[in-house]
Amino acid sequence: MARGQREPMPGLYPVTFGEIELLRDLDRQDGWVLSKDGVPQSYVDLQDPTFLEFDYVRLMADIIDLLPEGPLNCVHVGGGAFTIPRYVSATRHGSRHIVIEPDGLLVNLVREQLELRSVPKLKVIVQGGLEGTAKVWDATTDLFVLDAFNGATMPVELATVEYLGDIARVLRPDGTLLINMADGKGLAFARRLTATVAATFRHVALLAEPGVMRGRRFGNLILAASRTALPVDDLTRRAAGGLTQARCLHSETLTNFVAGAAPIHEGDAVLAPVPPPQVFG
Repeated sequence: MARGQREPMPGLYPVTFGEIELLRDLDRQDGWVLSKDGVPQSYVDLQDPTFLEFDYVRLMADIIDLLPEGPLNCVHVGGGAFTIPRYVSATRHGSRHIVIEPDGLLVNLVREQLELRSVPKLKVIVQGGLEGTAKVWDATTDLFVLDAFNGATMPVELATVEYLGDIARVLRPDGTLLINMADGKGLAFARRLTATVAATFRHVALLAEPGVMRGRRFGNLILAASRTALPVDDLTRRAAGGLTQARCLHSETLTNFVAGAAPIHEGDAVLAPVPPPQVFG
């Protein structure tokens, strides 16, 4: 730890929506994990915010790294340990962040234990994704990151055509949307959410590890979308050759993946998939 910084205290902490466990990474001196109900939610290295432990976060960082150079105006739905805001601030100095997180006590925990004040130009809105996004001005955002989970399940109200339309409203014409979702056998939810995004954004790519992409095991998938072209060739090469070896579907291969799945609308009877117990056991 740097001089003057207080050492985080591992343990269980009550938050607005349950209880969070703060765990030290025994392999990295300044690595910390936030876990809820036995599910790892976030990882952060307090001295090296460019170190990304979780594979799906590395995939998101790969996409962010391929965006045009310079600082970004970012909106993040889902706070956790604020891993992506820390990464973007470290790699793109001068970036600004609005983080929308409904759990105010979780925000306080991260602020007090995990040096949230060290992240420059960051504003937190303590509200749900729908209400918080509605407060963001039109066409002001370069990067919108949707990484919101209740435990290990994505809130379905954030997976609808109507909400995607509000995200499109706040994005600049060349802005980029990143969505972290999770799915398992059959990938029915992933197909529907991909169809939902494609109903709003012309250019869409889907990234995941091969086993997850084939529906052989439960895991995270990353959607990237924009109204302008995505750097899919560079992204395909980077995903295949990185630490997290992943496939990238786009254009015809993505159309085949969706296979006619219907977009999700408000009021649809859709259940987000829940991971089997052995995933985090």
